[in-house]
Amino acid sequence: MPPLKSVKTDKKLIVGVGSALVDILAHEEDDFLDKTGAIKGGMTYVSKEFIEKTLSQASNRPSLVPGGSACNTTVGVGKLGGEARFVGKCGNGEMGQFFETDLIRQNVVPSLLRSDSPTGRVLSIITPDAQRSMFTFLGASADTSPHEITTDFFKHAAIVHIEGYLLFNPDLILKVLKTAQQSGARISLDLASFNVVQESHDLVEHIVESFVDILIANEDEAQAYTGHKAEGRAIEALSKKAEIAVLKVGERGSFVACGDQIVPIQPQTGGAIIDTTGAGDLWAAGFLYGLVNGYSLERCGKLGSACGYEVCRVIGANIPETGWERIRKLLV
Repeated sequence: MPPLKSVKTDKKLIVGVGSALVDILAHEEDDFLDKTGAIKGGMTYVSKEFIEKTLSQASNRPSLVPGGSACNTTVGVGKLGGEARFVGKCGNGEMGQFFETDLIRQNVVPSLLRSDSPTGRVLSIITPDAQRSMFTFLGASADTSPHEITTDFFKHAAIVHIEGYLLFNPDLILKVLKTAQQSGARISLDLASFNVVQESHDLVEHIVESFVDILIANEDEAQAYTGHKAEGRAIEALSKKAEIAVLKVGERGSFVACGDQIVPIQPQTGGAIIDTTGAGDLWAAGFLYGLVNGYSLERCGKLGSACGYEVCRVIGANIPETGWERIRKLLV
């Protein structure tokens, strides 16, 4: 089978749209999930007070890092040397300023809306199997209004990458999609979490049919969307939904489909998996960077796999420079 061709584009900019959040990472045993009511591997929206109460019951000291799904992806693109912009809303306080400064440090252009509400945060509970289960307080990011989204955010964009968590705000995600489409950019959607897909299934169907060019899912999200658990059936179903479809199957690798061609991508291995926080986000970073730079879809998948693997070797969604050095060797 010949290698799949990539998306041809003269534009290189990747714009991520999502929630500007700070990640709070806590390592706990599985019984802690039962006590808190967390959905293992899933995400639940909660109040700021709920997160504070849950943290008071934690047995280990948590760590804090800038985060948010689409933000993690754009940071990955920036670290690869690509053109990256992030669109989101954060607070006016020190946490919001820290968020903006960190984006600039990591080669991402911040296009941030501001709010008097506190910057949002995510409590990620990491269990010994490296799974992360999340409680999210959206804070300022929930203040984003559809009328604030303009074509200026997507000027010169090759791809606009949207996190599936925005599905919980139908008016906002539809405005983002329509505006991005009007700008001439291809639209990438990461389905984000299986429970998000379950709760927004009809909206997902409408959005994918009307707007999405690149559809990214893991096996749980794909099953929630297509009804197929078997990976072969799932990727085949996804391939009928979008120009390019991706199915990530964890330690078994991934599949990339375009038209009637489906290419398996072998996982990268070698080191211990410590934490899966950001794995899907960084996978998307490598894959989308490859697309706008004209790589074959096979090579895009391999770069995505490398980025997803390296972030699993550390706590949180920030790959250290030694990891990026290993990844960049795949670019030459």
